[in-house]
Amino acid sequence: MSIVIEPAVLEDALAGGVLIGIATAGLLLVNGRIAGISGIMAGATGGQSRLWQWAFLLGLVAAGIAAAPLGYALPAALSRQPLSVLALAGLLVGFGTRLGNGCTSGHGVCGIAQLNPRSMLATGIFMLVAGLTVFVTRHLLGHG
Repeated sequence: MSIVIEPAVLEDALAGGVLIGIATAGLLLVNGRIAGISGIMAGATGGQSRLWQWAFLLGLVAAGIAAAPLGYALPAALSRQPLSVLALAGLLVGFGTRLGNGCTSGHGVCGIAQLNPRSMLATGIFMLVAGLTVFVTRHLLGHG
């Protein structure tokens, strides 16, 4: 079995990675804050929210909304799933970020860049669980 990745997909992934890097570096340079989305969300919805937290979260939502008119389609894996499955997946991810004391952006992007051992371990666990989930759902349960 060979995997073929379309050049346009690689270009989109590269552009997305560059934008994540710019946003992460910008937040660190301007506010001295780590771009951990779960931490930003917890701070925004907690007792002492800051305007920058809401602006960052609004930017994430606005980017998603702006993607369709710019010609970016919803990933096929998401468009084939019922809303109930996506909602459950979101809740499980939220639970995992609380359990892991951080998310893929905080640990995977910022923490690894700082060579933080805890972030490296957390990201390794995220990736292992993601790989196992894909294997189980696609090969053992026959979905996807």
